[in-house]
Amino acid sequence: MKITKKKLLEELNKDLEWEYAAAVQYVQHASAITGAQYESIQKELIIHSQEEMMHAVMLSDQIDFLGGVPTVDVEKRETDSDSLAMLKQDLKGEDNAIDRYKERIAQAEALKEYGLRRVLEDILIQEEEHKRDLLTVIKSK
Repeated sequence: MKITKKKLLEELNKDLEWEYAAAVQYVQHASAITGAQYESIQKELIIHSQEEMMHAVMLSDQIDFLGGVPTVDVEKRETDSDSLAMLKQDLKGEDNAIDRYKERIAQAEALKEYGLRRVLEDILIQEEEHKRDLLTVIKSK
């Protein structure tokens, strides 16, 4: 499928919805997670939340720059009472983000939106770092 600017803006707004959801989910998980073995990741989840909000700001700026209107909608959040399950939910979210940003980078490239591509690459790098952080804790359990 050939990407259009309109379709790219729709997809960027969907990415923005996922960023909002990730930020909210990370805050909730950081507060609800229990157990001494999760103390280090608990602090990291707050940092992840703050980084997800920065991604939201970066996406909003790009959407506006490209002539779109940044969404205020929020995608689905996941909760659980089990701490390990929470981290697995967060990992699923990071996998989704990584896949979406790889696709979005290719679309930005196809439309010769090189500034957008660079912003998306920077976001992707952080999402991959989040995934590594989560995997380190999940694999140790």
